[in-house]
Amino acid sequence: MRAPIAFVLCLCAAPVRAAPPEIVSAGAARSGERWDISVTLAHPDTGWDHYADGWRVESEDGTVLGVRELFHPHETEQPFTRSLSGVAIPEGTARVYIRARCLTDGWTEGRSALELE
Repeated sequence: MRAPIAFVLCLCAAPVRAAPPEIVSAGAARSGERWDISVTLAHPDTGWDHYADGWRVESEDGTVLGVRELFHPHETEQPFTRSLSGVAIPEGTARVYIRARCLTDGWTEGRSALELE
């Protein structure tokens, strides 16, 4: 009888992870020699303790080209779009990647490709 109780207690002690931030869409526009990037995220923000707090632009090899910090939760604005201007992307790059971050869970494992035109 003790084994089932111990199992349940272990489950209760395990950290609860919410869904990671989802990159709904992304766009890029050249502005001179730099790029303006817009990203739409969806995340089950619950308030100041748990919200999507950023996204970044990466090259193919994972080099970070720009970071957009998000400084407050968006629990009543889902999905939401934020932009980052003046991103320096090496000439000849045809594709970059967007990775999102959650305040409690960190950077997402996956990333979304963004074609540059």
